[in-house]
Amino acid sequence: MSIHENLLGGPPPTHLPAEPGPLEALAQGASPAEVAAAFPTSSLAWAQLADDAFAGGRVVESYAYARTGYHRGLDALRRAGWKGHGPVPWEHEPNRGFLRALHALGRAAAAINEKDEAERCSQFLRDSSPTAAGMLG
Repeated sequence: MSIHENLLGGPPPTHLPAEPGPLEALAQGASPAEVAAAFPTSSLAWAQLADDAFAGGRVVESYAYARTGYHRGLDALRRAGWKGHGPVPWEHEPNRGFLRALHALGRAAAAINEKDEAERCSQFLRDSSPTAAGMLG
């Protein structure tokens, strides 16, 4: 039995394809802005940009970066067969860029007092990956 097997009969987990380019570029010291420009469809660099902006007190920038990463991730999920709901496991590393962007969007939404969106993002994260929700806060 697979650890990702859904015994309740819901949709199977969605696993985004690996994107070695953005990972390698970040590991080699490229800035998240350079990586986002080189790989604009990848959520990973956008999520890092959102995290960096938030840590620097630039909440509106964080929101914009996170929203971009979130929407790029939704596009990738749909291409991978996702139908708008179901597990997006944190344990599958290529999913982490999307999950980080989703978390960052909720965090930035809360910081600008966009309560409904913050709650939607928080619930979406919990529904997609309880592990990510626990790890990211």
